Amino acid sequence: MIFGDVFKIKRVENYKREMFMDGKRRISPKLIDDLQPIQVGEDGVVYEITKDENKPSWFWVLLGRILILSIVGFSLLYYQFESLIIVIVLFILVVPMEKIFPRHKGQMVRRPKWTLDVTYALSQPFLNVFGVIFAVFISFFSFTWVLGLIVNYFGVVEMIPSYIQPIVAFVLFDFFGYWAHRWYHEVPELWKFHAIHHSPEHMDWISGFRVHPMDFALIGPGFFFLIFAGFSPETSGILAALQIITGLFLHANVNWKLRPFHRLIPTPEFHHWHHANEKEAHCSNYAGFLPLWDIIFGTYYMPPDKRPEKYGVDDELPEGMLSQLKYPIEDWNNPLRFIIHPFRTIGSWLRFSKQVLRGVWYSTFRKRGNYQPNFRD
Repeated sequence: MIFGDVFKIKRVENYKREMFMDGKRRISPKLIDDLQPIQVGEDGVVYEITKDENKPSWFWVLLGRILILSIVGFSLLYYQFESLIIVIVLFILVVPMEKIFPRHKGQMVRRPKWTLDVTYALSQPFLNVFGVIFAVFISFFSFTWVLGLIVNYFGVVEMIPSYIQPIVAFVLFDFFGYWAHRWYHEVPELWKFHAIHHSPEHMDWISGFRVHPMDFALIGPGFFFLIFAGFSPETSGILAALQIITGLFLHANVNWKLRPFHRLIPTPEFHHWHHANEKEAHCSNYAGFLPLWDIIFGTYYMPPDKRPEKYGVDDELPEGMLSQLKYPIEDWNNPLRFIIHPFRTIGSWLRFSKQVLRGVWYSTFRKRGNYQPNFRD
């Protein structure tokens, strides 16, 4: 190639130093080395030049790993190795059951993306701080606490015998949890957060930890209602802990059908169908404790003649933890934009809220059968 020659190109992706001559996009040969790989035809014309701008440089990779190690280190040291102890206990209790009663035989403990899920698990104390902040923010603007104050004002909870109150709180909490979970699936703006939890293609003892901090936010309004209505805060805390423990068990790779209990309590098979990336199983089995809600609202799916085989999501999600945490909000405006353009920022927030509320309305009142195709496709 002679310096200064120009060659026609079919496409240049994300490259700023391209030139235009004679109304056509062209490029100088001196840039070819920066644009590998290339495809050159027999006539010597460069037909395609691509550059992977999405692949970060070694500096950003190193910085990301340092940040992840810092998050894990903070979670371990500040919370006295709480997350590490939980991981070890789960490994000791659940992994032997997965080996003795495997649902998917041959699945290794160190299966693909195993390290990603362990990283999420060890980072949970740090990530939960942001989860609580988001939950409080959304709970305040949901105004469920106002409804709780009204219930408290009329002394409704006090009319319930003390030994019955935990049962009522349990039922109400699971009712709120059912709808929050359903909206996370069926409202596109919320699904981007919950898709991270559904991205594991292997279900086991550690996969349940892959959760975005915002994934807990819609549970907050239910807690606020219970507390402001007059139910014991300790009861709400016990329910939250019970939900976490139960959720981790439901992800386990165990071949326990427990078919007589399918309509009474959630089982691993019930929740595995919820995670199944199979058309018939989409938008189903949302309940955390009582499958009764799925039966009542038409989202119960438990076919008797087959088992879930394929997991994961069709969405193209990033690979690393930091990239996944950024994924749902990568299209959001910079929060500092509020300082320069406060009214525009408020307007964009209101439009986003309107879209979410419209999706919530559609999810709540649309007709459905026992199962529905994934309308996100």
